[in-house]
Amino acid sequence: MGDAGSVAPSHERYDAVVVGSGPNGLAAAITLAQAGHTILVIEAEGTIGGGLRSAELTLPGFVHDICSAIHPLGVASPFFRELPLVDCGLEWIYPPTPAAHPFDDGTVALLERSVRATGETLGRDATAYRRMMQPLVEDWEGLLGDLLGPLPLPPQHPLALARFGLRALWPAHRLAEQAFQGERARALFAGLAAHAMLPLEQPASAAFGLVMATVAHAVGWPLVRGGSQVFANALSSRLQSLGGAIITGRRIESMDQLPLARAMLFDVTPRQLLSIAGDRFPSGYQRALARYRYGPGAFKVDWALDGPIPWKAAECSRAATVHLGATLAEIAASERAVWQGKPSERPYVIVVQQSLFDPARAPEGKHTGWAYCHVPNGSDFDMTERIEAQVERFAPGFRERILARSVMPPAAMERHNANYIGGDINGGVQDLRQLYTRPAPRWSPYSTPAGNLYICSSSTPPGGGVHGMCGYHAAQAVLRSLSRRK
Repeated sequence: MGDAGSVAPSHERYDAVVVGSGPNGLAAAITLAQAGHTILVIEAEGTIGGGLRSAELTLPGFVHDICSAIHPLGVASPFFRELPLVDCGLEWIYPPTPAAHPFDDGTVALLERSVRATGETLGRDATAYRRMMQPLVEDWEGLLGDLLGPLPLPPQHPLALARFGLRALWPAHRLAEQAFQGERARALFAGLAAHAMLPLEQPASAAFGLVMATVAHAVGWPLVRGGSQVFANALSSRLQSLGGAIITGRRIESMDQLPLARAMLFDVTPRQLLSIAGDRFPSGYQRALARYRYGPGAFKVDWALDGPIPWKAAECSRAATVHLGATLAEIAASERAVWQGKPSERPYVIVVQQSLFDPARAPEGKHTGWAYCHVPNGSDFDMTERIEAQVERFAPGFRERILARSVMPPAAMERHNANYIGGDINGGVQDLRQLYTRPAPRWSPYSTPAGNLYICSSSTPPGGGVHGMCGYHAAQAVLRSLSRRK
């Protein structure tokens, strides 16, 4: 997949320079450009996008998403949905079913667009599921602003946030056991909550399961026609239409490499910010950045396939996303092992089958597969066999359809994107201790003690995910500062 036209800078001095062209860096740049400021984005890699990149990783004609593949927060994002990205080439594809969760007996629980339809796949827990999820779906528009930003003080919608918080602060394991009687609903919720890359026994891990389910019902879990790179290219096109400039292939390692600007925003994690600009910060802020905690890594495999994945449960083919782990106990054990520094023997695996819904991803009659599991940060253990064993378990004959594979352990993920420290694709641990205080405790977490330096990556609230809201909020902080200076 090509870059959306890197361009040379047209100014020697800018109102703002953004280092990094991930979704947050581009969101920050667009926000500032919309306010009439001159913007330059500098990207270290040869293509823009950060986690929004696609490439022929296996064989010619097979287009694989290198990191992010499914974008529920992309369509839910209050910032992205206000942009004219359709005019910039972005087209969403909505699978009939957002996610599937198969079991060993050949049955499946389905996360459907409808709360009621989802409940119907959960047997005796149908009523309990509707009772838990329907109020959140009805509150979703009100919850968006409070959840996708810095600590909401005061919250814009306190009643909706309180209803969410009553269950969100629970450990996911406990909420699943308390809310549901049967294994099907418990397992479905565990698969959703495990996206957090936290132990399911940890407080507030339930929040991620509730958000993932609510977004599925409210807006769906779509993919991008042609690959996630198209999303990044659309953002680039929007920025350039506003006069913004982009340079690729220039890695910034010190402040001396940056042009003059009134504000500088960094779509990087605390470790890189320290390396680039640490001498600009007081010792206390340096120590806070150095203490920042990174989470588990991702071990990813992409496949070129001779046919679709042959699921035992045929309904899995209705969903682009399939969660593999069978039971609450198995998924909890997998995530617990990762935090204990051990590769899971039966890993929780997220599988995405884009080519079922986007034929442009593979040659006619062929298909792509995308999967990853969680591993200890920086792990060098090869999880390929264990991931493929999990797929084979629920789709006998899968291995026979593999034409080629691409394997990306944590080190390869970090080489692809320097923000993925040790393979951590979330920009740092997203637990209660570090959700709103990332990267350091400050009233405005996007600002730094060095007046014109800001951080706009997923290492700021609201954290990981393709939503652009970290960049948007960082740009708002810059705009407030520029306004005061005027």
